[in-house]
Amino acid sequence: MDFDIPSSLHDTIQSLDAFLEAEIKPLELAHPQFFDHRREHARTDWDRDGLPRKEWEDLLAEMRRRADKAGFFRYALPRKYGGRDGSNLAVTVLREHLASKGLGLHADLQSETSVIGSFTMVQVFDTFGTEAQKAEYIEGMITGERRIAFGLTEPDHGSDATWLETTAVRDGDSWVINGGKRFNSAVHTAYANLVFARTSGKQGDAEGISAFLVPMGTPGMDVLYYHWTFNMPTDHAEVKLSDVRVPASALIGPLGGGLALAQRFVHQNRIRQAGSSVGAARYCIAESVKYARERKSFGKPLAALQAIQFPLAELHAECEIVRNFTFKTAWELDRGKHEQVSDQVAMANFRANRLACKAADQAIQVHGGMGYTRGKPFEHMYRHHRRYRITEGSDEIQIRRVAGYLFDFGGGKAKARGQGQGHDNNQPKA
Repeated sequence: MDFDIPSSLHDTIQSLDAFLEAEIKPLELAHPQFFDHRREHARTDWDRDGLPRKEWEDLLAEMRRRADKAGFFRYALPRKYGGRDGSNLAVTVLREHLASKGLGLHADLQSETSVIGSFTMVQVFDTFGTEAQKAEYIEGMITGERRIAFGLTEPDHGSDATWLETTAVRDGDSWVINGGKRFNSAVHTAYANLVFARTSGKQGDAEGISAFLVPMGTPGMDVLYYHWTFNMPTDHAEVKLSDVRVPASALIGPLGGGLALAQRFVHQNRIRQAGSSVGAARYCIAESVKYARERKSFGKPLAALQAIQFPLAELHAECEIVRNFTFKTAWELDRGKHEQVSDQVAMANFRANRLACKAADQAIQVHGGMGYTRGKPFEHMYRHHRRYRITEGSDEIQIRRVAGYLFDFGGGKAKARGQGQGHDNNQPKA
């Protein structure tokens, strides 16, 4: 059994670390207000509905520019788009590695911007887009000139996407869209909004939902306000669509088969989120162990107390288990159809996200009063990773997916692990 991460990936990690030290860390140190206890205030334009300040987004853009020039930002993309054909396993390992370094410009949590870019929307366009749509949008999505917002969740429908109430009706050569979207992420910098709407069928049907590209500024699509969240600044908008007219060419993917786009989008997001969450947990555990060794109470180090040892030992064990399962699942994604490992993606995601929150909370406890301050990174990490237990499918939705496979609900087939289901023994491990 070969559990090794490929040597080429270890070489990539070494060159990535060298790039961070030479290019990104100096850039971060030149803007301390964005990374110390002032970070949330410095990053947030409170008078502009809580959106990110221009100076903060300019700094993120410069980070991305340097990462792109060095050949890291497009790592996950196909070579035809300037990438390096990075696999799900490779990208998950790299994002876990970046998260294990703690907070920094190398991987911002709130904006989910990293030197290793996550281009799930580009991959959606590459799979489902027409040649004209690819030519119009893909390079601009990568450079940031034509970002695409994601409009699936609605005011009355979150995880139950098959019940969404936004509709699109054919009218000659156009579609007319009516409805509303909640937590419509990234519209403040978007060139167009990817809007999911029912075009046929009835409520609860998986078929009959289609995806449309609606350029920002299209009459009838209005941003009502932005939700202020646990972790600021915000980019989660409430959007109203009133008789929004788009041409037939705005349809992306198969008519009535739009949920396939959403599924592709969230699958890759979920496994990479899991990697980032495990990396954050690993950082919190390591910092807590370091502090417990140094901090003395009642004349001896905190590390000598079982009340400190046992929770951290349990977290360390869970972190190792979840980390390796996450890498294995990413490797499985690279080998087969996404729906065949949907339950594994769900397991990795909800367990990793819970672990990150638990590790950040324990780090706050170990560090005492200082752990609760914004001078330490743990409260920020907790607030961000708590979001992952809701977005891209809540914990409950992930567990429901696992149960569907386990009990064969909804046509899902329970899989016997390692028993003729395409699970061989050459599984990767770090």
